[in-house]
Amino acid sequence: MYKLALIAAIAENNAIGFENKLIYWLPNDLKRFKGLTTGHTIIMGSNTFRSLPKGALPNRRNIVLSRKEKEFPGCETFSSLKEALANCTNEEIVYVIGGEMLYKAALPIADILCLTEIKDIPSQADAFFPEFTKNDWEIIEQEEHTTDEKHSFNYSFTTYIKRK
Repeated sequence: MYKLALIAAIAENNAIGFENKLIYWLPNDLKRFKGLTTGHTIIMGSNTFRSLPKGALPNRRNIVLSRKEKEFPGCETFSSLKEALANCTNEEIVYVIGGEMLYKAALPIADILCLTEIKDIPSQADAFFPEFTKNDWEIIEQEEHTTDEKHSFNYSFTTYIKRK
């Protein structure tokens, strides 16, 4: 049986995107995302798929959720999260990579949150990670980072697991 992980970069107000683009460009976050998700299944909504610069992400099983469209190059398509997860029973870990509506649907059944928590509140955002009760989650790993020539904001890589 798989563990379900939500992976996202979130601002202090839970902002994750604006006009179907990531708000923050943090090379270390992108490296972490690639390192965690490579070799695993990733599930995304159709808008998230459209936001990817080169389409399906390599070396991962790409699943797109869509009720209308059936064809996304390099991806499997399912009409619901439940249907997609029913096709992931042999997976070790399945990552939900966005967007907002999918995070909201997956949060109640998630086992792990892999968050890049950015110490900033953006001036513009129209997509948000859902609110979650921190007491329901235990931090098992946290790595703080400060600004540098490639990163304009302080941030931390935080991994939470759901308390039983």
